[in-house]
Formats: sequence, C-alpha cells, structure tokens
Amino acid sequence: MPELPEVETTVAGLRPVLEGKRLTLVEPRRADLRRPIPVDLRQRMTGARVVQLSRRAKYGLIETDRGDVMIFHLGMSGRWRIDPAELEKHDHLVLETEENRRLVLNDPRRFGSLDLVRVEELDEFGPFAVMGPEPLGEEFNGTYLKAVTKDRKAPIKQLLLDQRNVAGLGNIYVCEALHMAGIAPSRMGGGISRSRYDKLVTAIKAVLESAIAAGGSSLKDFVQPDGELGYFSKQWLVYGREGELCHCGAPVLRKVDSGRSTFYCGKCQN
Repeated sequence: MPELPEVETTVAGLRPVLEGKRLTLVEPRRADLRRPIPVDLRQRMTGARVVQLSRRAKYGLIETDRGDVMIFHLGMSGRWRIDPAELEKHDHLVLETEENRRLVLNDPRRFGSLDLVRVEELDEFGPFAVMGPEPLGEEFNGTYLKAVTKDRKAPIKQLLLDQRNVAGLGNIYVCEALHMAGIAPSRMGGGISRSRYDKLVTAIKAVLESAIAAGGSSLKDFVQPDGELGYFSKQWLVYGREGELCHCGAPVLRKVDSGRSTFYCGKCQN
C-alpha cells in the first residue's frame, strides 16, 4: 500500500500539471471505488481552477478556487497516469486541463477512494478529525511521543501505526525507523525513555525524507505519475530482508502479527 512518501511523491508529480490550471473535463468512469464517488464531483469540479495540491497523512488533496477539496487515497493499487495515449480498463477518473493535459486515476483493486469536501470543513473530514500530527512537522517530537505513549502497554510499532497518534506512518517506514533508532518493535511504548524517543523521532523524519527524495518505494503496483519507479526499496536495511545480514552481522528476522510482517534485527534492536 502506498505510504506517506509515495503520496508525497505523487502530489509532487501532479503539481506541475494541475496547479493553477482550469479543469475542462472531470469524468468519473464508475460510481464507486472503496466507497461511492460523490455524485456531484463532475459538476463541482468541471470549470474550476486548481489552486493548490497538498498531502495529509496518506491522502492527496486537490483544492479549487470554488472552495472545494478533492481528497484521493490510492488504496493498495492506485496510481495517477499523466497524458496516457489510451484509457485503460481500470482508469476510474479522468481529468483534463485547459492546456489539453490529461490525468487519470487508475486503481485495479479499487481500494482507493475519492471524496469532495469544502475547504473550511477539511479538518472535520472523517479520517482527518481523529488524526495525530504529521511526522515531518514540528509538533511531532520526542516530548509529544513520550506523552502520547505514557503508560501504554502496547508495542511501540503498533502505537506508531495508529493514525490517532501520528498521521501517515505505515509498515515499511516504521520498520526502517525502529531499526535506525535501535528500538525493538515489540518494546512496550510506555517503557521507552524520552531520550530514546528523541532518537526515534529523528530516525522517522530521516527515513521519510530519504524515501521522498528517492521517489518512494515501488511495491507491486506503485509508480510515480510520470511512470518512474520509486527507488527507496534499494535502501531498505531490514524491510523485506528476512535472512539477510544486518550491518551488525546478525540475520534480519521476520514475524507476522495480524497478517502484517515485521522485519527487525534481534541484536541491534532492544
């Protein structure tokens, strides 16, 4: 599933084509993805000018001069294609601009979503209303993380994946950041010291920034809007490397909990 760096990369790829441009065509090609596509999406977006593209957690935001924000989630297999020669079976939304550029949202498994909200109601949008701070923002620091996990007995990895604690973190980058910080994914959140949380926050920000710079990680379906793959997977230290050697010489381990794989080093992380 595309995580924060992949969505950030996607938004950056769409920005030169969409930002400041008027939409001359907005065509949903089916009624639903994971949930119904707003029935008034075509009417409210056609003729509007895109004033800003941004990201919140794992969602992309396309804001127009009419005060609407189209929110997209890529689900497990979603991606945007820019100026495709032909439309494909799983191209479920088509946008065209005044400059005759075409963008299509492709989602074979249809686990993604499209929503349309007023800009003044954005913070009250269901998923956003309960989200924690952005991990790349100043509000996310060791002090915050220590406070939000106080007396919590849940494993630190589980706490980091909870969007109520921090917005946008996913399995790949949590595994990588915990390894960089030397913290075992199973360690009880409430038992981690403030100094170790400072180190973990630094690791989370570093991993995310490196992944964004590399264009994200290409897993199965994800590619950037221009068709390029994300290359951060070549920098993974533990994720997907079960049985290979960590830089300390010990083998990378893998365990599965609730269908999700955790990769870690039993020697480096404690």
